Amino acid sequence: MTMSATHPVVTRKTMHGLLPLWAGIAVYALLLAAGNMLLNDPDTYWQIAIGQSILDHHAVPQTDIYSFTMRGQPWISTQWLAQVLYALAYGVAGWAGPVVLGAGAVAVTIAMLTRFLDKRLPTTATLILVATALALMVGHLVARPHVLAMPVMVAWVAGLVNAMDRRSVPSFWLLPLMALWANLHGGFILGLALIGPIGIDAIWHAPKTMQRALLLRWVLFGIAALAASCVTPYGWDSLLASRRILNLGEALALIGEWRPANFNHAGPLELTVLVAFALALWRGITLPPMRIVLVIGFVFMALSHMRNAEVLALLAPLVLATPLGLQIGGPQRPEADHVSPQRGLLFAGITICLIAGTFVLASMQCYMPREGAAPAKAVTELQKLNLSRVFNDYDFGGYLIARGVPTFIDGRTELFGTKLMVDHNNASGLIEPDNLFRLLKDYDIEATLLRTQSAATKLLDRVDGWEKVYSDDIATIHLRKPGVVHSIAPAVKAN
Repeated sequence: MTMSATHPVVTRKTMHGLLPLWAGIAVYALLLAAGNMLLNDPDTYWQIAIGQSILDHHAVPQTDIYSFTMRGQPWISTQWLAQVLYALAYGVAGWAGPVVLGAGAVAVTIAMLTRFLDKRLPTTATLILVATALALMVGHLVARPHVLAMPVMVAWVAGLVNAMDRRSVPSFWLLPLMALWANLHGGFILGLALIGPIGIDAIWHAPKTMQRALLLRWVLFGIAALAASCVTPYGWDSLLASRRILNLGEALALIGEWRPANFNHAGPLELTVLVAFALALWRGITLPPMRIVLVIGFVFMALSHMRNAEVLALLAPLVLATPLGLQIGGPQRPEADHVSPQRGLLFAGITICLIAGTFVLASMQCYMPREGAAPAKAVTELQKLNLSRVFNDYDFGGYLIARGVPTFIDGRTELFGTKLMVDHNNASGLIEPDNLFRLLKDYDIEATLLRTQSAATKLLDRVDGWEKVYSDDIATIHLRKPGVVHSIAPAVKAN
């Protein structure tokens, strides 16, 4: 009788503890099924190409060798480790490799977020926050370095928040995470920036007798974290490179993911902000001052640049979890983890099933990047012309790097700078038509490779001295050819 009475309780606890695992598996399966979504970005091409170059030469880049406009200029890749991982994955399994790698990183991120929240919040609240996080992230889930850095970001900030909740200092075992993050993606700057406000909250709410000692320990942790972020092939330059990206100003507004939120339509970000505001007013949720500052900061980042929606999605719940759980009835203390032999066997069985399922699903899917950013036939024709100075569409830059064609411009925005980015945008879109002819002349352009439907392409169809030598639904090539005439001046009738 005793065994039968306690058995359901044990089962419920076991299933409750497995919620993060099920969440991660569900997200992993979903992303594998919709795998081409992860390849919906032209930058994936050049990320893999640079990773392969690092593997081939056993050295990280120091100067640009991929464009003719900036060739030889200083350029470093703070994402070198992620690029190497994507190149290795691509070498092993083709396009399925980056899809599986990216999907796995996202799944681990969601599992970690679910685990953190499930220890502090009711299950319903946890599922709502995780679903909201996925909705906010979905537009930026592409096979690029930031996806591989997501689980590291969540683990780092969760460690800081745990220390804030305990009124203590983070474990110095977190420092390897900062070093790893700094080699995966430039977003590690945010991880460093969060040490200050989270540390202030922990010190503020600690007993007065402990505050001075706690302040010293947080300062030491911050210095150690700064030093750990420099454990990269570039040292301090990794910090400076991230700053250069943020200082691009007007050029960032030309890139979709860097644009501010648009409340003219109700997207996931806009709806999340409005619903959260309404819930706060309705339930009267209160937060300590520094947590309010953190949440407002995450909201501001997301509204300023759409790519930061993932920061709001993943980090705001970590900051909110403990005070929110206390107000809506969640567990007041995180439960200690206990890995029983039975659970270990279950994990091993699930892992085997995941590996087998990955092979089956990947073999059934045909993973390929979208054709719109890969003008394969046009580039094949372009290479036959043996040219070295081609004015290309911005979105074609990644594919050109992958094919070994020097670019005029590509996704490495920090290399090209604000002026060239803005000039190129105004030229290709004919916002300032004179810019097109100035760039073609100043850079001694031999041919253009632009979208067939672009305004610049339509204009070059009618400009003397430029001959259309190839065109398909994606791209058109115009070759500089003096003597080519497209129009005859209209006759003027004499009065």
